[in-house]
Amino acid sequence: MLSPLSFLVTTTLVVEYHTREMSALLCDGKIARILTYILHGLVNGLVMDITAMKNAFEEFSKNAPPQGAISNGRTENDFQLPIELSYEIDAWGRVRKNVESHREAAQASAADLATVNLAMHAQLALFYFQARSLDAQEQLLQSTVAQYEQALQLNQVRFQGGVGSEVEVEQARTQLETTRAQAQDVGVLRAQCEHAVATLIGKPATSFSLAPLPLRTPPPPIPTGVPSELLERRPDIASAERPMAAANARIGEAKAAYYPLLSLTAAGGFESGAITTLLQGPAGLWSVGGQAIQTLFDGGRRRAASDQAVAAYDQTVATYREPVLTSFQQVEDNLAALRILENEAKTQNEAVVAAQKSLDLSIQRYKGGVTSFLEVTVAQSATLSDEATAVNILGRRMVAAVQLIQALGGGWDSTSLPERPECCGKLAMNAN
Repeated sequence: MLSPLSFLVTTTLVVEYHTREMSALLCDGKIARILTYILHGLVNGLVMDITAMKNAFEEFSKNAPPQGAISNGRTENDFQLPIELSYEIDAWGRVRKNVESHREAAQASAADLATVNLAMHAQLALFYFQARSLDAQEQLLQSTVAQYEQALQLNQVRFQGGVGSEVEVEQARTQLETTRAQAQDVGVLRAQCEHAVATLIGKPATSFSLAPLPLRTPPPPIPTGVPSELLERRPDIASAERPMAAANARIGEAKAAYYPLLSLTAAGGFESGAITTLLQGPAGLWSVGGQAIQTLFDGGRRRAASDQAVAAYDQTVATYREPVLTSFQQVEDNLAALRILENEAKTQNEAVVAAQKSLDLSIQRYKGGVTSFLEVTVAQSATLSDEATAVNILGRRMVAAVQLIQALGGGWDSTSLPERPECCGKLAMNAN
């Protein structure tokens, strides 16, 4: 809302600009029509502080009532059918920057959608490989249970033959039942992973099942690429970068406010004193012209808006740094995990071989009567522990591989962002 002083200044500037044109047209009796256009310019001038308008070409209706005629108490009709068109010339890039900022904000939303999509797929892969790792653990425990059943039968035969003791029988029975309980407990975790997979793929848990498939194969080597490529392959980084680009565009939009608004206007239609002649040729009227609006004084509003845009850009830059640093950390964490777990798996496999050899020797010594069943029990527990650890390491390697793929963007890259997100359905299409 302009102050009374600003309104007076604006009115003076506009009227002075059109004084010569009014003087030239006064003798033709068309002063009322010109005042109409001047008042139209004054309304636009109320928005800004100075308005300049020039109608280059115009034609008035020949069927309109005489302008300025004395009516002597008579009532006259004036029917009008106006049409107005206006086009703003984007000479300083204000509209272009505005569109650019909103387009990049839409691309940030597309990157957010891709981030969620990647996270859901990674979570699905994690639950799947956890289920396969639990299958391997359950298979290991079931095979161990079979071995322990044989050991229990052996001890029962020796006890019935008077060679062994009842203590050895109960030791074998305790070890067998403990292992069975462990196998059943693995089934609980495996069912939970199966239900999580069903939920992620949009199926009821009661109607979905995963056939047992023990995890045996180690993860394949994953190419990581150079660090600069990582910035283009993470949707969360793009989600943080696009607002930064949008904020930069808003700086340009704020700078464009210092320059005048230029627009082309066209008006046309029909005017007549009788409705029967309203749409006839002589009733036509039209005008074509241009307009420029410039703010003379705003009390520092434009400077404050520009400073605010710069501050918002600095904030997005600071926000952008966090996901970039976090992405490099996640990649290095999982690369280190894969490298260390690979070496640990080799060492653990050697431990499994050594434990199995120790178990075989202990069984031979027990059958030969050299040692008690306690030695066999200890060797069996060590072998089961080493084999379970080896299975757990393989599962951890697969989890680290999935997390590394997620940290690398999961095959996503910045070219997946819609170039024109304002097109209907583009965001959803790129998300699939």
